[in-house]
Amino acid sequence: MAKVIAVCISEKKGTVKTPVSEIILKKNHGVTGDAHAGDWHRQVSLLGKESTDKIRQTIPDIPIGAFAENILTEGIELYTLPIGTKLRIGDTLLEVTQIGKECHAACAIRQQVGDCVMPREGIFAIVLEEGVVRSGDDIEIIPLD
Repeated sequence: MAKVIAVCISEKKGTVKTPVSEIILKKNHGVTGDAHAGDWHRQVSLLGKESTDKIRQTIPDIPIGAFAENILTEGIELYTLPIGTKLRIGDTLLEVTQIGKECHAACAIRQQVGDCVMPREGIFAIVLEEGVVRSGDDIEIIPLD
């Protein structure tokens, strides 16, 4: 069963996100208090622990949130999900809108390691049903019809 390992926010863009006990997701907005929230297609960022572990082989002490992920997951290959897939996480419902993104030039991970997994393996979603997400919440994949 796929689950949430950690949830994170950042008040400013271009900074590492900080782990918190829970995040509140608002419909058509994203994570309350997060710099990346807004009425656009990348309201919530998700990344798998399996993906971050690839970089931790080189830099073991990279903190949770270093890849600017709002939700760190385990037990699911996020980057293999088709656009439009829905994810039930806690009380919330998300819809996958983008797989990967261009890494910005100042990416600290890319500068240290020469690589970053977020551009290939991170995903982005919009909030369809709002609620609270916490570490330990199950993730249910709702496949495309």
